[in-house]
Amino acid sequence: MKADVKCHCQLYGFGNEFSSEDPRCPGSLPEGQNNPQVCPYGLYAEQLSGSAFTCPRPTNKRSWLYRILPSVRHKPYTAMHCGNLTENWDEVEPDPNQLRWMPFTIPKSSEKKGLHTLCGAGDTKSRNGIGIHMFTCNTSMVDRCFNNSDGDFLIVPQQGEILITTEFGKMMVEPNEICVIQQGMRFSVNVFGETRGYVLEVYGAHFELPDLGPIGANGLANPRDFLTPVAWYEDREVATGYTVINKYQGKLFSSQQVFSPFNVVAWHGNYTPYKYNLDNFMVINCVAFDHADPSIFTVLTAKSSRPGVAMADFVIFPPRWGVADHTFRPPYYHRNCMSEFMGLIKGHYEAKEEGFQPGGGTLHSTMTPHGPDRDCFEKSSTALLKPERVADGTMAFMFESSFSMAVTKWGLETCQRLDKSYYQCWEPLRKHFDPNWRPSKQ
Repeated sequence: MKADVKCHCQLYGFGNEFSSEDPRCPGSLPEGQNNPQVCPYGLYAEQLSGSAFTCPRPTNKRSWLYRILPSVRHKPYTAMHCGNLTENWDEVEPDPNQLRWMPFTIPKSSEKKGLHTLCGAGDTKSRNGIGIHMFTCNTSMVDRCFNNSDGDFLIVPQQGEILITTEFGKMMVEPNEICVIQQGMRFSVNVFGETRGYVLEVYGAHFELPDLGPIGANGLANPRDFLTPVAWYEDREVATGYTVINKYQGKLFSSQQVFSPFNVVAWHGNYTPYKYNLDNFMVINCVAFDHADPSIFTVLTAKSSRPGVAMADFVIFPPRWGVADHTFRPPYYHRNCMSEFMGLIKGHYEAKEEGFQPGGGTLHSTMTPHGPDRDCFEKSSTALLKPERVADGTMAFMFESSFSMAVTKWGLETCQRLDKSYYQCWEPLRKHFDPNWRPSKQ
């Protein structure tokens, strides 16, 4: 089954105007109009808007779905227990320290599975903010789907592949791939064993490709490498009830209906889910001297209202060549007006080969100092500088945000994965200052 599903993402491009119909129902897309008096096959026409109607064309997002029954047919929503999902950023006192988490445990008990909010900032009601979550699970969603009314999910699987069924079709997403489920899109997840990963949620903006500026027309994540699913539907009644879970204003609600929501026979538009393989990233790097800023590794960005300032960036640190001369090649020591959350999909991160493990994470908050540990500094300061491969077999990433993020009680206490000895990796740094140093004579 898994091999069959991988071919379901056959639409190539980023933000394109796509159209797709399930081949079982040829001609199910209306011709020449969006909302005919009677749709082909007796379908209902339903528009899903991801932007205001009056947004300029380059930012106007919407899709038309042609479905067996409209999504409005459901019982009233009722409040659910939210578990460790929250947007309460005042649960605990602020913590400006460097924070590191050991790999997050995949629990055995069903009540602890799902989304766990680690940190975030902002507000879903004003549509301005972000949340960073971990997901852990070992069972699939059966007759249940999820709908995020608050914002977009960027999902980064770290362990185990996930089969995501959406209203637009199916996507198989493996570690070293990412997918984006945009606001309002219903989806269900099937897993094939113990599964873990990261989620970046943004409120009030959609992810887009970063501007390339003087790089030119090509480079970084190329639009042609993004994949969107093709139409697939099921006409399935669920006598025992199908549960639709809705994240709304930071809380969870559920409603019941008697049919599968994945009943879209055809669709067209530019507001879709999509996935991307990180191996396709075209790396830009320094070829002369100095260490370039990590913004050259940006895959996707969610822009804020301030020019040049991101609500959130998704940045990766992929395998590449290091060739800079007269240069300390690992990441420099840094204090940043942005917040930096890092995760590791696989391998060993160059600046900290010990302690930072796949399935774990670090948070360096606004203006919190960070940088290479002692071993990395000493080794790289004396290394013979020759062309070398960097990060082979590794994929680290960063969620960088202009928000000053608060850590949740789950992140600081309940998860019990916080490494309280993290600061000690910098304790051995020693003084190299020599007041008698003089430039060497040429």
